[in-house]
Amino acid sequence: MQQLSKDLRDESEALYRIMVDLSDDDFTTPTGFKNWTFNDILEHLHIWNVAAYESYADEAAFDAYVDKVKADVMAGNLKKFERSYINGLAGQALLNTWREYYIKMTDAFAELDPKHRVKWIGPDMSVRSSITARLMETWAHGLAIYDALGVVRQDADRIKNIVVLGINTFNWSFQVKGQTPPGPIPYIELTAPSGEVWQFGELSDVSAVTGTASEFCQVVTQTRNISDTNLKLIGPVSEAWMSHAQCFAGPPETPPVENTRFTKASASSI
Repeated sequence: MQQLSKDLRDESEALYRIMVDLSDDDFTTPTGFKNWTFNDILEHLHIWNVAAYESYADEAAFDAYVDKVKADVMAGNLKKFERSYINGLAGQALLNTWREYYIKMTDAFAELDPKHRVKWIGPDMSVRSSITARLMETWAHGLAIYDALGVVRQDADRIKNIVVLGINTFNWSFQVKGQTPPGPIPYIELTAPSGEVWQFGELSDVSAVTGTASEFCQVVTQTRNISDTNLKLIGPVSEAWMSHAQCFAGPPETPPVENTRFTKASASSI
């Protein structure tokens, strides 16, 4: 668990670094994700980090948390719950609270058995799955902030955790929409940020997804429309999957409309 916990901390630290010099007013900047502001995104990441930590550290506190959140979630008022929970914390104060907590959380999870089961809003999951989900959420929601700041994120090979999650949720991407997968998962060949080539499944020239690992992660996390990437899709199963891939839990979500999620002009690279 030490490497996976480090991956989560490193991804969080990368996001922290691009925000540490912002003014409090900057945190009210809207993003391409549902018009959420930087404050909205950070409170979302922080609150669910707290839930992940308490799921193993304090089950009673976690159960009380779930009781509170379920009513608002069922009523479609997730942000109402999150804003109430955060109690007005915003800007640099929120950024620093989020950072202090993810350091505490990753320190704790680094020492756990990856197979240890913890509670969650839905079915129980392993500690490994819990931390992988936090990494995916941080990476996906963080992209909206990079985009709004005009910063081209330079990914690291730790996104392989998200690639694997995207592959493991192939069936889920159809089931969540009440569909049956139209065939077996395609062959996948992706170029990692380091230039290494990652291959998954049996080589096929009739059913495959190829391209960069970063763009694959963008599609399965629904932070980019497939049409806004250079991924190469071969076969109807690949096309069906990538049109609505969803690597996260919850109700079915729709990928962003083509050309609505992108990095603003005058971008720098971090």
